[in-house]
Amino acid sequence: MRADISASTASWVGLGIVRPSVVGDDRPMPMFEGFTTGAVDVGEVTLYVRHGGSGPPVLLLHGHPRTGATWHRVAPQLVAAGHTVVVPDLRGYGRSSTPPTTPDHAPYSKRATAGDLVRLMRQLGHDRFAVVGHDRGSYVALRLTLDHPDAVERLAVLDSVPISEALARCGATFARMWWHWFFFAQPEKPERAILADPDAWYGGSPEHMGEEAFAEYRSAIHDPATVRAMLEDYRAGLGLDREHEEADRATGRRVTCPLLVLWSSRDDMGTLYGDPRDVWRDWATDLRGGGPVDSGHHMAEEAPDELAAALAGFLTD
Repeated sequence: MRADISASTASWVGLGIVRPSVVGDDRPMPMFEGFTTGAVDVGEVTLYVRHGGSGPPVLLLHGHPRTGATWHRVAPQLVAAGHTVVVPDLRGYGRSSTPPTTPDHAPYSKRATAGDLVRLMRQLGHDRFAVVGHDRGSYVALRLTLDHPDAVERLAVLDSVPISEALARCGATFARMWWHWFFFAQPEKPERAILADPDAWYGGSPEHMGEEAFAEYRSAIHDPATVRAMLEDYRAGLGLDREHEEADRATGRRVTCPLLVLWSSRDDMGTLYGDPRDVWRDWATDLRGGGPVDSGHHMAEEAPDELAAALAGFLTD
């Protein structure tokens, strides 16, 4: 999975993305420098979005409890590689809308979120695009690809297997390592536990994430409406999202575009599934390459160069 990114890094400078070297200037590069940033009304919700670059479009989807800022070290490299890059906060996360929920949690289903993103991309002028999803964002990316196959040209999933597959394989190891899935699905108590001390619950640091990304993330995890909305993502996951995936399997729906599967070597995926590609094979007709990234779970923050190189190679293959 390790690739030479020196050419890509050099092209950042040519695009003006890397801060010129100035004696005594060791300030970090501002996040998403050169990107357009703002709120986009997509109908049911308003999404906070960053987008920039030119060329074939790629949509980057974050996981829990991050925001789109988690991609700030990867997105400029994909721009330098010749892509238009779109980075939203998903509904319920970051600075995007937190709509009221329903007893079945449908407003936070991956189907609802995928619909937001198709409308977003169309508003930005992209009828067809590649999708990259990490963690919870990968479940949205899968749903988007299955529900809107004519819109998705390529799919990359990071640190995941389909929700229904994880639950079907759930045993003592999964319950011990991923207990939060079941706790987050309970009513009221998760909100009370998290909001009592969001920093202790979620962790993170400016050294690890970058100062701007950490500040954005910390603002989100201290907002009660956002915390509740992020938990609704998990509540939908154990119900509607699982049902939607099981219906796909029953009718033989599969991912027909090229699929890339990457996972963090220092996280739980290998322990739980060995090679996660073995799980994904039943869901796709064109599985291409993939493998572990030398990283902990938040690979876009911990191994951005390796991840960007892997994605750039897949997107241009």
